[in-house]
Amino acid sequence: MFKTAAAITSLLAASASAFAPSSFNGRLSTAVAAEKSQSLPFMNRPALLDGSMAGDVGFDPLGLSNIDDVGIDLYWLREAEVKHCRVAMLAVVGILQVEIFGPAPGCEMATDKCQMDAFWQLWGAHPQYIAFGLIMIMMIEMISGIATTQGRESGERAPGDFGLDPLGYGKGDAAGFARLQAQEIANGRLAMFAAAGEIVQGCTTHQGALENLMTALRDNSF
Repeated sequence: MFKTAAAITSLLAASASAFAPSSFNGRLSTAVAAEKSQSLPFMNRPALLDGSMAGDVGFDPLGLSNIDDVGIDLYWLREAEVKHCRVAMLAVVGILQVEIFGPAPGCEMATDKCQMDAFWQLWGAHPQYIAFGLIMIMMIEMISGIATTQGRESGERAPGDFGLDPLGYGKGDAAGFARLQAQEIANGRLAMFAAAGEIVQGCTTHQGALENLMTALRDNSF
């Protein structure tokens, strides 16, 4: 009789445990319910990329947004991205402008259509121009570094905001300004790819960007 009661008790306990929630199932449901990245739907959205920044679609497969060491954090990374976006857009336009219209006054010796080769022509004739440019870059980086440090500490400055708005774009409605910010980031990211392509093609083929394009169209290389 005792053995029969023990067997029935064990069976009831096993049946009850089948309906009891387990910690593993809880963790699994939490992981499934986690918000997915907009750009990488097979990955969870990075915790700090909540969509509040223009152009943020949760793309961070390397987890760079979680870095918070030696002065590098999400604010610093955003400042760097905005800066490189703007520099890349200027670089793309500048390379094409010089190739189409010729060198700027004082740089007549840089006649090569390939701007990478034209750079070395300028270096050979007037290296002081390059040195002056590097000094100006260091000064700009110093000012930018001070603005980034103070803005991160005070929280009153958005990354990349230097108050430069001569056309008054920031004085309109908030939705319109947010749209312009998103467009700047999108075009800047595209420009970084374009500038890298112009540089790599120039170093490889020693032709200008438009020359490379015309050659590809003529040879049906696409």
